[in-house]
Amino acid sequence: MESLPSRAFSRDVEDDLDVVAGWLRQAQRVLFITGAGISADSGLPTYRGVGGLYDGEATEDGLSIEDALSGEVLELRPDITWKYLLQIERNCRDAAPNLAHRAIACLERRLQRVMVFTQNVDGLHRMAGSREVVEIHGNLRELRCSRCAHREAACLEGREMPPRCPACGGVLRPEVVLFGEALPEDEMDRFVDALDEGFDLVFSIGTSGVFPYIAQPVAMAAAEGVPTVEINPASTRLSGLVDIRLPLGAAEAMSALLARLGLDPACCPE
Repeated sequence: MESLPSRAFSRDVEDDLDVVAGWLRQAQRVLFITGAGISADSGLPTYRGVGGLYDGEATEDGLSIEDALSGEVLELRPDITWKYLLQIERNCRDAAPNLAHRAIACLERRLQRVMVFTQNVDGLHRMAGSREVVEIHGNLRELRCSRCAHREAACLEGREMPPRCPACGGVLRPEVVLFGEALPEDEMDRFVDALDEGFDLVFSIGTSGVFPYIAQPVAMAAAEGVPTVEINPASTRLSGLVDIRLPLGAAEAMSALLARLGLDPACCPE
């Protein structure tokens, strides 16, 4: 497994890491809310689009990426939507979980409850070994038919585009929430039930908190006196809400916290 070279942090950051590690020692129920930034050390981009790859520029088809990757365009012009989905899938295909993903999975095996609520569609939390994962935007590694109940693992190399269902010939789509589509009710209900049961500690890692359903759980925890931590090199709209902001990359911060807890990175599931 990969390891990060150790580096000296500022005294303020060292002190904050010590405090967060102390909270982790006392906690039994921890929530990790994660965005694209946690997958940066796996080689995935953190900017716009489902899974990254675009930064507000129009696509070569003259559409914004939000329109190209929308449920409406998938229905009318699946060839356009799949053109960009395939680029994203290729980008994610060989990505592997990094130390931040594995550290969370490692903690899950030592605490009473660790839940991951992620915006990411790359599937890396599950690949790292996390078991209680709410993928609120879905998973790019799974396909379902838009016409029948057929489902399959995503295997797109050498396949016709858009891919067709082997059962009925309908257009297959990834099990992700495209722009303009509703969030999955069952996944959101599962998350809300967990929030009602309560957490001792809440982390926001690698997300700007643009969506209300990402920011609100952090704000609610802070208002209720639950310790909150943000891990992000950049300041975000969540930075002023949390108790401690660690201006570090996800893998770097989680590595430092594991070290303070006396956990060997080798304990993290492969």
